[in-house]
Amino acid sequence: MSKENNITITVGDTDINFEPNVAAYNKYVNELMPANKVSPAINYLSRIVCADSKDALDKVIKLPGAALQIADAVNEQFAPQLEITVKK
Repeated sequence: MSKENNITITVGDTDINFEPNVAAYNKYVNELMPANKVSPAINYLSRIVCADSKDALDKVIKLPGAALQIADAVNEQFAPQLEITVKK
């Protein structure tokens, strides 16, 4: 497991470790549809969760809105917003 991409999210008192990567992130973004956001988030988190955190994720992911909130938290660290300026 690479420490560089290791992100730990704490939900309540449970730590859940993720190891996001560009391929999984891009697949998640490509799967998002206007009427389908929860399933892609669950699939994405399942792809990037560390083996030692799989059971913890499985329990937390059942809470309403958890998948989207956790995916957002992971992605804020993995793919932060860029400051972009367009010059003419």
